[in-house]
Amino acid sequence: MKKKSYLSTILLLIAIFIVVAVISEKFFFRFDLTEGGQYSLSKATKDILNNLESPVTVTAYFTADLPPDLAKVKRNFQDMLTEYNSLSHGNVVFKFENPNKDQATENEAISSGVRPVLFKAREKDEMKQQKVFMGAVISLNNQNEVIPFINPEGSIEYDLTTAIKKLSVSNKPLIGFVQGQGEPPINAYQQVMTELNVLYQVEPVTLNDTIKDINKFTTLVISAPTDTFSLEAFRVLDKYLDNGGNLFVAFNTVEGDLQTLQGKKVGNNLAPWLAQKGIRVQDGFVLDASCGSVNVMQQMGGFNMQTPIKFPYLPLVSHFADMGITKGLEQVMLGFPSPITFTGDTAFRFTPLAITSENTGIQELPVSIDVQHKWSQNDFKAGPQTVAALVEGNFGKDNARMVVVTSGDFAVNGTGQRPRQLQPDNVSLMVNSIDWMSDATGLIDLRTKTITSRPLDQLSDAKKATMKWGNFLVPLILVIIYGLFRLQWRRKQRLKRMEEGYVK
Repeated sequence: MKKKSYLSTILLLIAIFIVVAVISEKFFFRFDLTEGGQYSLSKATKDILNNLESPVTVTAYFTADLPPDLAKVKRNFQDMLTEYNSLSHGNVVFKFENPNKDQATENEAISSGVRPVLFKAREKDEMKQQKVFMGAVISLNNQNEVIPFINPEGSIEYDLTTAIKKLSVSNKPLIGFVQGQGEPPINAYQQVMTELNVLYQVEPVTLNDTIKDINKFTTLVISAPTDTFSLEAFRVLDKYLDNGGNLFVAFNTVEGDLQTLQGKKVGNNLAPWLAQKGIRVQDGFVLDASCGSVNVMQQMGGFNMQTPIKFPYLPLVSHFADMGITKGLEQVMLGFPSPITFTGDTAFRFTPLAITSENTGIQELPVSIDVQHKWSQNDFKAGPQTVAALVEGNFGKDNARMVVVTSGDFAVNGTGQRPRQLQPDNVSLMVNSIDWMSDATGLIDLRTKTITSRPLDQLSDAKKATMKWGNFLVPLILVIIYGLFRLQWRRKQRLKRMEEGYVK
């Protein structure tokens, strides 16, 4: 009887195991306890996979014998592809190849765009360099997108999903970058273009009477103009907004010249035009105690060295509106921004998008810039200031949307041999704004999913002094209290021993 019961238990366990295996094959799931769900797929990814109409093939090129840290990346990528296959109803198929197994496979990986990387690995108590492949090729309808190298510290989901989305999107909306008033060329926005090219077709546009159909652009972008706009250009913009267009504007009313160390007014005339629409951009500098740094040459011990010095004219903004454009943003650095206020009609909706910290000041022109100025709390008494805002409303026939950022080049890499690398959130603020206004919000959540920074809270001088003296005095006071308690206790014990009839 016991033997039969034992056999029944084994058969039941086998049956349960088979059922669980079948269910897990059909429904992929995992428990994710990380902040922000770093190992859970976003809604954007799920929607993209659910709407796939044609099969996507992912060929992953990974070296077989990877060091433990890199082998974890391979496992995560394989788990992710399994989940993609499940959510796409089998439309995402994948295979893994080892480029190190033979020369033909290695040549295939390299010709596809997957590049080898040299890693140092310990083998038998000695360090050796190992050539490692960790990339993938995504194919759809004879078109390919390549992930040359899967960064262990990057977002695998974002790289994979954007590659699939880029291949599957047809009839991309048109985004126009306004040119002709000293704006940087389109090739000066390398990081922004990498993001925009997934969903949009981007073209330069000149605002004059030769433009035949300005309304073909889903969104227009005006970024970092240095020259004045003509009356004709403003008429084109007014017409575009009247018909319900979307406009992204990033510009400075003032700028700091670090060569002459003077603050000056920028030569564009956007501020008066925006003021007609109730958007007032002040001719002044926003200063923030939470700020970026500039390198200053200083002499130390007979040597000239570059030393980073805090520069309040470069606010590090970490307070954002709780809405689609700024969801997930952590920190954006703006150069020489100005305050924005709204004086328009209540029929329009004004939403501050980016706001400086409590420790903010404002400097009016004229300004002499002292890089080595000793800043104090008295310099930051203006309170939080809006430096980026969204305005929605009817400028004419239809509702239009406009995002204004008072820092022109916050998302510009520049041209030449050494373009600057931007903070990811700087890029995301611009691209998210265009996505949101263009009604293409699918990648916003995914773009800002990865945690990039955890800035420390800024402390006032009073709080710093309190903490300093607290750290010094509290341990001293505790020791004194303990000493007094100990002294009193020993005194009581001594008196007790002196009492008549005391027996230990």
